Amino acid sequence: MKRFLLLASLLLSLDSRAQHFQVTSLSVGIHLIRAEMAISDEERARGLMYREKLGQNEGMIFRFANNGKACMWMKNTLVPLSVAFIAEDGKIINIEDMVPQTLDPHCAKQVARYALEMNRGWFSKRNIKPGSVILGLPQ
Repeated sequence: MKRFLLLASLLLSLDSRAQHFQVTSLSVGIHLIRAEMAISDEERARGLMYREKLGQNEGMIFRFANNGKACMWMKNTLVPLSVAFIAEDGKIINIEDMVPQTLDPHCAKQVARYALEMNRGWFSKRNIKPGSVILGLPQ
């Protein structure tokens, strides 16, 4: 019985790390993105923690409850990421590269409604810069 309880406890703790997010399609120019959506406080807090990889055109879109000064960090995040801070109208404000497993803050330079995390370098490799517009953002 102890073994069963120990195994059940282990499986529950592993399951708590595996969170399923709704997925949406975004686009910027000719580029399509499969984005998991972090909408609730809990989803935004979890983000891409504990992921070991992201697909080439996969990422996570964070929608904040209100427009504001948004900041991101990489606590328990294993994959190197770039984050684009995005205004309510879909225009990219600024893009920052982030180092895995750090608490260094990376912040929007203006009021932001969204943040899009992609593999590090994804934006620069596609010549996507501040002022580019992301389409399909969740309302």
